[in-house]
Amino acid sequence: MKAPQFEARMLAGPVGQLDTLVLDSALDGPARGIALVAHPNPTQGGTNTNKIVHTLAKLLSRRGYVAYCPNLRGVGKSEGVHDFGHAEVDDMAAVLAVAQAEHPGLPLILAGFSFGTYVQSQLCARLDEAAVQALILIGPATSRWQLPAVPAHTIVVHGEQDEVVALQSVFDWARPQSLPVTVLPGAGHFFHGKLTQLADIVNRALG
Repeated sequence: MKAPQFEARMLAGPVGQLDTLVLDSALDGPARGIALVAHPNPTQGGTNTNKIVHTLAKLLSRRGYVAYCPNLRGVGKSEGVHDFGHAEVDDMAAVLAVAQAEHPGLPLILAGFSFGTYVQSQLCARLDEAAVQALILIGPATSRWQLPAVPAHTIVVHGEQDEVVALQSVFDWARPQSLPVTVLPGAGHFFHGKLTQLADIVNRALG
């Protein structure tokens, strides 16, 4: 198994360049898929260097995926102005177009943390359900944004002691969809001290 490093790249977005970290597949041979990972709320310091973003990207790399982790508009060196999760979906769609051009025909995983779950669930809703192999939502920000319904096989993980998004809010969103939620006991919103467990949960859920 290789030990790839994050590569900083500028990718073309709808309103300018998107400051993106790309992590190659850690497996020998061709990549098995592509993954897009969305960062938490930039108005509270969220960027593509977030530990949960990197935890997800590294896990997916070990599974053979090339992970694209963009700073969405107005974040880091990315051009444009923050749009509170609306036009950011267009940014992620542009990154997807680049990823699919570079790695045609491969399966797709969408993953996001907090604010990133709002972006990715909207992007997933735009795509044919069969086009998304898995949707991974960590700490979904259901009390802050109106997340759409998601596919039945969506992986949802939330901290029992989340101090930003109450667990009850996630249950209220998931219940009408009969959507399972994995709760990590003792974990807060940022999963401090729980990142290894978080990666293990997602890895098992992916099968």
